[in-house]
Amino acid sequence: MRRSIFPGSFDPLTNGHLDIIRRSAPLFDEMIVAVLNNADKRPMFSVEERCEIIREVLPSVETDGCRMSVESFSGLTAHFAKEKKATAIVRGIRAVADYEYELRMALMNRRLEPSIETVFLMAGEEFSYVSSTLMKQVFELGGKIDGLIPEIVETKMRGKIEG
Repeated sequence: MRRSIFPGSFDPLTNGHLDIIRRSAPLFDEMIVAVLNNADKRPMFSVEERCEIIREVLPSVETDGCRMSVESFSGLTAHFAKEKKATAIVRGIRAVADYEYELRMALMNRRLEPSIETVFLMAGEEFSYVSSTLMKQVFELGGKIDGLIPEIVETKMRGKIEG
């Protein structure tokens, strides 16, 4: 059983996240999209809302038979991966700055849990500049983000802003 986790805040879920899920799924039998509960951030969506959004969107993503699930977690990614008996942590990289950060995280995760590998996937070029933070900023300032996030996510973001 090749099980991976794909950790992140997913606030909001972007098409870049979905691209990483779609492209990494053939490598694994099972993938857990692991939504980080980070008390230091001020998220647009609660952890529960983010998990529900991902569950709503995942059926539309071609995952080549990889079983998908969504869970939330707090604490260290390496510890969550071990608890879930994952063999890999999947991470997307958009640019050199991401690589430097992700390399440090991967090395620390390896130190914490040597049996768990980190698998890096380069972002698709059309998503190489897309981040959740940027999507929130552009959206909140009235910019167009269609094609960069799933439509259902944009609708839910609009509800948060207008509600």
